[in-house]
Amino acid sequence: MTEHYYSTRPESKVEVGLIRTHLCGKFFEFFTASSVFSRRRLDTGTRLLIESMILPETGLILDVGCGYGAVGIAAASLNPRLRVIMTDVNMRAVRLAQENMEKNKVTNAEVKWGHLYAPVESLNFNCVLSNPPVSAGLDVVKHIISEAPGVMAAKATFQMVVRSKIGGKTLPAVLNGVFGNVRVLSRQSGYRVFMAEKTN
Repeated sequence: MTEHYYSTRPESKVEVGLIRTHLCGKFFEFFTASSVFSRRRLDTGTRLLIESMILPETGLILDVGCGYGAVGIAAASLNPRLRVIMTDVNMRAVRLAQENMEKNKVTNAEVKWGHLYAPVESLNFNCVLSNPPVSAGLDVVKHIISEAPGVMAAKATFQMVVRSKIGGKTLPAVLNGVFGNVRVLSRQSGYRVFMAEKTN
């Protein structure tokens, strides 16, 4: 039986890979492995989110459902004044994210193991980023949206990439219902990046 990348403790044989890529004009290398999302290449949605995300000048950033850490590591590397925390329920992904922080010489980030916001529920973030585990179902994605304000500071932004065919029509309504606002940051190759702001 094939394991999903949101399995807590994958038991499949570890098959390690290496992705080399340029993001926002900088070169990155990421270790990947079996039972972790998009292990053969940097997926289009992740790339679009990274190249579209709007980061604050300073503050605390969360990459929820980080996988091997591409989004959070890119954010930390692009702005060393930020402090970035990444979370994932997949223990293999967490270990990879730790290795990838070291490989890319990122010192202003850390990764925590746990389900979505559970490892960071006592913190307040200035920006929350997510390429959500759509294969886990839209209910999980909606939960990521609805629970986000609980860990967000006033005026913080929530930025999420989704496939246009899967959540492009339903999720904007969810975002607007939770935050009272939503806009499209970018759209490309069947993906959209949405942003909402916590207004209080």
